[in-house]
Amino acid sequence: MAERDETGPERHVSAGLVRLVSIACMLAVLFNLALAVYLVFWIVPGRAVAGYEAELEGLQREVASLREALANAAEPSVGELHTVHCFGGCPRGAPETNDLIVREIYTLSSNDETKFADWVAYRVSRDTIGSGRDRVWRRDPWLGLDETLEPGAYRDANRLLGTDRGHQVPLASFTGTLYWQDTNVLSNITPQRSELNQGPWRELEEAVRELARGGDPVYVVTGPLYRRTMPKLPAATVEHQLPSGYFKIVIRQQANDIRLAGFILDQETERSADYCSGLTTVDEVERESGLDMFPRLDELEQGALESGVGALAEALGCG
Repeated sequence: MAERDETGPERHVSAGLVRLVSIACMLAVLFNLALAVYLVFWIVPGRAVAGYEAELEGLQREVASLREALANAAEPSVGELHTVHCFGGCPRGAPETNDLIVREIYTLSSNDETKFADWVAYRVSRDTIGSGRDRVWRRDPWLGLDETLEPGAYRDANRLLGTDRGHQVPLASFTGTLYWQDTNVLSNITPQRSELNQGPWRELEEAVRELARGGDPVYVVTGPLYRRTMPKLPAATVEHQLPSGYFKIVIRQQANDIRLAGFILDQETERSADYCSGLTTVDEVERESGLDMFPRLDELEQGALESGVGALAEALGCG
């Protein structure tokens, strides 16, 4: 199947913009130096050296001011990010070097060191869920070659490590949209043990879809955890770090009633395990991930939501 051209309302904050502005600054400097030479040898050959030096100093100040203005324009904003995918604000606390990618069906923060997203946020509704689709893996075109893995990195991973290409944003939750292929981009994938991926993790994702089919949209934020060192992908050619487990927080709002449930599941979780065994508090997820969830909620709301196991657990089948 032909791959869809990566265009549309996507936002990517990366080092590419900074490099482009640096080139613009260099060109501005060269232009001003050429102008100075022109003034000295063609326009003002009879002027005093002191006058020339004053003009040159003025040009240098203009160039410095231009460089500062362009650098400030290129600096990625550290303010709040507002997307439809993040309930109560997108998570904070990921490294500043992360690449923030906003697509039509999800927002993620990709870590340059691990080569995987530290968190992914998405919104599931009855309208986003459809029938089955193909899995056509591809590297993320919005990331540099040294920032993400290539499809070939997963070669023999299942045979040697027992891992699948595990979606953070599930394909099955967005097959009803035009953008389902974006779930197969490798920035949304991690090496997930087959026992976990095909067992309790899949069942938890299906519980989320079943909840969304009931009416109100369901918000999810999910990501990897690094409790211990894991074996690396044998075919990968860039440095990376495999997760030792995963978290998932599920949120539903009905009028002023906000309910959620948090889960942590280890990579070694058995296929037959009940995902409800991973129920935990958002406080624990934040402690293990280093992220601050729901930063736009006030402290009282955060405290009430994050300290308990979650009032949404029963609706997800964990009664």
